[in-house]
Amino acid sequence: MKLEIMDTTLRDGEQTSGVSFNAPEKLNIAKILLEEVKVDRIEVASARVSEGEYEAVEKIIGWAGKNGYLDQIEILGFIDKNESLDWIYKSGARVVNLLAKGSKKHAEVQLRKSPQEHLNDLIDAIEYASSKDIVSNIYLEDWSNGMRNSPDYVFFLMDTLKDHNIRRLMLPDTLGILNYEETYEFCSKMLDRYPDQHMDFHAHNDYDLATANVYSAVKAGVHGIHTTVNGLGERAGNVPLSSVVGILKDHIHVETNLDESKLTKISRIVESFSGIRVPENKPLIGENVYTQTCGVHADG
Repeated sequence: MKLEIMDTTLRDGEQTSGVSFNAPEKLNIAKILLEEVKVDRIEVASARVSEGEYEAVEKIIGWAGKNGYLDQIEILGFIDKNESLDWIYKSGARVVNLLAKGSKKHAEVQLRKSPQEHLNDLIDAIEYASSKDIVSNIYLEDWSNGMRNSPDYVFFLMDTLKDHNIRRLMLPDTLGILNYEETYEFCSKMLDRYPDQHMDFHAHNDYDLATANVYSAVKAGVHGIHTTVNGLGERAGNVPLSSVVGILKDHIHVETNLDESKLTKISRIVESFSGIRVPENKPLIGENVYTQTCGVHADG
């Protein structure tokens, strides 16, 4: 089975400080990612953010519906008494990535709810989405801290959620705290306990370990990886799409649907639209990474 790539440049990438894509830019990026780069899925917006965000989603959904990509467009939604789900349904989108709390601390401190109360809210949202013919994926926000500090809470949620109508479970290292050993251990525990559940890994780069952690997650057996073009994202960013392509092809030898010949094109377009310059020495896509100036190395 091929590894799925879900690119979240248009949602998580847009959370980079100072970055805001307008509707035509979002549509342009979406088209290239799906038609040319051939990522499997894209996350294009957060529900209920703004009128501009809604306009962009409508444009993308309109194009996707006409070209057979509707099931590959995903929207981040919240547990908010179904307001996000109504927003998504109205836009024409058909896949929600529901943001659940993946650590006990987040549930009890941020939401001020018990694990059971949060689980009940999640089940209600999943059932409401199903009633609207919306497919539910679940983000376990702060999952990495959950596995470190409250694994029983994570398993409590999943022991019930696995029997509900969710298509994918998303395992985010929300604060970028993991190293490659923990990533392998935590992903393996999830996969061993829930072998029938499709799982994605979502890396952040706070310790410059996002690419290494993706390597470990794939080695552990996850079914999907989340990326952003040029590694855009809040704080230190997400794992770069180009870096993931490199390690999957050359080091792990895992098959994907990606067309690596289009990576430079999408990188330059996102660089232009975002205003965030790609360093000349950025692996795989930087202007100088294939230029050798030392005579000894060049001769080798």
